[in-house]
Amino acid sequence: MSLSHQDFARLSNFIHEQVGIKMPPSKKIMLEGRLQKRMRILGMDGCSRYCDYFFDLNNFEDELVHLIDQVTTNKTDFFREPEHFAYLTSRVLPELGRSFKGRPARLWSAGCSTGEEPYTLSMVLSDYARRQGGDFGFRILATDISTQVLSYAKRAVYSEDRIEPVAMEQRRNYLLRSKDPAKGLIRIAPSQRKAVEFRRLNFMDRDFGIREAMDVIFCRNVLIYFTRETQFEVVSKLCSHLRPGGYLFLGHSESLHGLSLPLEQVGPTIYRRIS
Repeated sequence: MSLSHQDFARLSNFIHEQVGIKMPPSKKIMLEGRLQKRMRILGMDGCSRYCDYFFDLNNFEDELVHLIDQVTTNKTDFFREPEHFAYLTSRVLPELGRSFKGRPARLWSAGCSTGEEPYTLSMVLSDYARRQGGDFGFRILATDISTQVLSYAKRAVYSEDRIEPVAMEQRRNYLLRSKDPAKGLIRIAPSQRKAVEFRRLNFMDRDFGIREAMDVIFCRNVLIYFTRETQFEVVSKLCSHLRPGGYLFLGHSESLHGLSLPLEQVGPTIYRRIS
């Protein structure tokens, strides 16, 4: 039933090559535990059997999506690291707004997980648009490698305890309560759902399929799962999709110190593209 060192090496090397996530030996028990769920669905009684099944060329392509869903970590909240949204509203949007020339602002939530971050962005930008008298448009791209969390995010239904960080006025404007109060569920309002486009994206892909330069990219608490070399590769790709003068927001446990990138730090884990 347990995962042998040989099978762990096969899977961990593959996961690192395919999605960039580092899987040191200390992650063996974690991976083993997460594979148990998938093996129960497949009716398998051992990790070795699963590995043989996974690396079989007839199963590889279909099973890859399920493996990625099992190994990716998806922890997020509404208004997580709230100072980032305050900086976005007070500094970034007024500055960038002067250069939009009638086009909508383009934001990207890279590693959006179950959707709380892009929907938070939508609420923050909607508030800003209201204060501008409606003369402010925006579009949000939200991507993740996990099809499971993307499906959850698209449904836009959350338990009431999840919306605790959302201000009361924003709840009134942007959230809908279930007709059955006993369920304790809310749903993001249609106006906010329409502002967000969800798409599957692997940071290891050469071409992200994004053709328009972004004004703001949020990629928070993603780089911590990568090696330093992979971090450089991923942020370099992000920079190629960020227009000069645009902003990159990282998680508070992440740093670009020592990496040669076209970015200047303007705040705690906030960077601006300089060329």
